[in-house]
Amino acid sequence: MSRLAAFLLLALTALPVAAIEPRTEHTFTLSEGEAPPVATLEDVAWLAGRWEGEAFGKTFEEVWNPPSAGSMVGFFKLIDDDEVDFYELLTISDVDGRLHLRVKHFSRDFIAWEEKDGFVDFKLVAIEEGAIHFSGISFYAKGPDAIEAYIVMRQGEEISEQKLTYRRVRPAGD
Repeated sequence: MSRLAAFLLLALTALPVAAIEPRTEHTFTLSEGEAPPVATLEDVAWLAGRWEGEAFGKTFEEVWNPPSAGSMVGFFKLIDDDEVDFYELLTISDVDGRLHLRVKHFSRDFIAWEEKDGFVDFKLVAIEEGAIHFSGISFYAKGPDAIEAYIVMRQGEEISEQKLTYRRVRPAGD
């Protein structure tokens, strides 16, 4: 088998099951009428751990617990000049047989942005080796201790993509 044929075979077998369409350069959405792919929490378990990094011209901290009791729970804190800008509580869980990333935002005073029963729901679009794509946010593993994420932001009619750069924080002595 030629190198090109081997590469094409590998590339085709690495494609996600569902048909996805670009939403921005690094994020995706499902094609019209496509169902989200079947996945488990073990497929996204590599997000678990303590992370810090840069986003929106500021620094952040994010922590994800490992899968347990049918979900993963995380929190995010955006920091601007040593003050909290906002918080997020996050879950990844199975909803009707499909993974969803759900986010609830809070001001620095811990006042929810969304209504009491509201949250932002990112449905799973695809899972690839080293990448998780929810509709509007994608995570790309850049080795065991680094992630690049891209999130779709909307201001009025304008849509943009923002990059988040993660570095794993290891406990002292590790």
